[in-house]
Amino acid sequence: MSSLNFIGGEKGGVGKSVAARALAQYFIDKGQPFTGFDTDRSHTTFTRFYADYAAPVVVDTYEGLDLIASTFEEEPGEGGQKSVIVDLAAQTAAPLARWIKDSDVLALMAEMGVTVNFWHLADAGKDSVDLLGRLIETYGVGPNYLVVRNLGRGSNFSQLDQSPALQDALAMGGWVVNLAELHENTMRKIDSRDASFWSAINTRSGPDALGMLERQRVKTWLKSTYATFDGLPL
Repeated sequence: MSSLNFIGGEKGGVGKSVAARALAQYFIDKGQPFTGFDTDRSHTTFTRFYADYAAPVVVDTYEGLDLIASTFEEEPGEGGQKSVIVDLAAQTAAPLARWIKDSDVLALMAEMGVTVNFWHLADAGKDSVDLLGRLIETYGVGPNYLVVRNLGRGSNFSQLDQSPALQDALAMGGWVVNLAELHENTMRKIDSRDASFWSAINTRSGPDALGMLERQRVKTWLKSTYATFDGLPL
């Protein structure tokens, strides 16, 4: 299948870019063609780490957002598959919703056989629960809701687990999964080098190169993350 993946959560610091980077590496390692878009004007995190695959896009203009959907008109990959990853910056929900509604994007993607996934990266706070409810209220039945408990941003997700918002997502056929925490110092080294996860694993020299066990931890983390992604409609 082809998929359009909006990696969101609306608030900052919940791990949206980490999830987008992990999904990009997953597609690369699986040999699945994809295009990435980075909506964060301040940090362009996704573009920094996967410059060969991602480009910035202006989320508050229809012309910018149109580039995302028009990707599916381009030549598809092997087997007719081509997927898109959109790393959503904080507070982009309103312009994105206007564009999707006015352009009837969900219906268009359905006609084209493209699965639309809204990823909701969540920390352990109440804000993430409220924002999930707002996301579901905005789009209702139609897209897939992939709710991601980011274990690097909390350990007690009882508010989310017991929330009507999550029950609504599951009732609509959604998924709830965990994103394991990668050791903080290891992630800091990767970030300081603007390195893809592949580069982090395979670079063994230089001042910011990871040590043997750090590389092993990244491999283990990716293996766990890929096993999670294998069960999702990607």
